[in-house]
Amino acid sequence: MSKKAGHQARKRFGQNFLHDPGVIERIIRAIHPKPDDAIVEIGPGLGAITEEILAVNPKLQVVELDRDLIPVLRTKFFNYPDFRIHEADALKFDFSQLVDTRPLRIIGNLPYNISTPLIFHLLSQTGVVQDMHFMLQKEVVQRMAAVSGDNNYGRLGIMTQYFCKVQPLFEVGPGAFRPAPKVDSAIVRLVPHKELPYPAKDLGTLQAVVRTAFNARRKTLRKALAGMVSVEQLQALGINDGLRPENLSLADFVSIADLLVSEKGSDITEEVSRGDSYD
Repeated sequence: MSKKAGHQARKRFGQNFLHDPGVIERIIRAIHPKPDDAIVEIGPGLGAITEEILAVNPKLQVVELDRDLIPVLRTKFFNYPDFRIHEADALKFDFSQLVDTRPLRIIGNLPYNISTPLIFHLLSQTGVVQDMHFMLQKEVVQRMAAVSGDNNYGRLGIMTQYFCKVQPLFEVGPGAFRPAPKVDSAIVRLVPHKELPYPAKDLGTLQAVVRTAFNARRKTLRKALAGMVSVEQLQALGINDGLRPENLSLADFVSIADLLVSEKGSDITEEVSRGDSYD
């Protein structure tokens, strides 16, 4: 497919072009596009999914960083005058600017090398989103869907579940792509909560607590959150300070963050170390 279109996949963009018709069909069925949906595709590549969406929804918009792919897409879909291409980095793109009257339905085969920071970027814009369907590394989807006590449970899962319902749909093998990646992939559906199940008093404080905890995920809470939360404060919340961060639920982390806001204010976010992790 890449040779046919005269474009070779580029490692720096994390490109792996989907070509398997059966997988493409399953993805389209999962998305179930409708003519009046406000659909935005991130990283359309050579247009395998784009083509199927346009057949149903000719007003599809795409965000593509690789400028060499843009003329390929314009040529391939020249007969769709309402098809819009935004040449931009999705990591920096303000998706809210694309909202007209309907919330966005965002889809994409996301590059593995930026998938996690991109997910965090999109979570910050869920107020304008109806749902999201992504192809991601299987391990990333497992982390997004993990619950308390799982080895895959961490910051990514907690913050994704804070904003969205996470639904892993199906797995995709390397052979569905050119070039074939060295990992398995999976499709996930993210549906933003209409009402947050555990709304935090201050989102920045919640993010700081979760980040700090999982930067020391192998330590007990009394050590992982030392200097931020006292043993007495944890005990007052009914949380065992001898547990590890992976044993706490989303509700527990929100309780800790809310306590800090009540006692110290949201400036607690300034106390977080620069060390960062998406685990």
